[in-house]
Amino acid sequence: MLNTQPNLEACDDFYEALITAHLGLSTDESHAMNARLVLLLANHIGDSAVLRHAMLLARRGMVESSLRDSSQK
Repeated sequence: MLNTQPNLEACDDFYEALITAHLGLSTDESHAMNARLVLLLANHIGDSAVLRHAMLLARRGMVESSLRDSSQK
């Protein structure tokens, strides 16, 4: 079961560390780092059903965001 409730300790500290990890990287390097991070975390989670559910929710959020953005123009 994918936990979609707030569950991250020190959210602001994590966000700052994530942004700092991208400093000095080109766009391509930043995308590659994000891909590696996703794969590392996916390996840590290890449950294919949970990972598929997370991908579904993430993609759904992207589509909903795109629809919101286009309706506001």
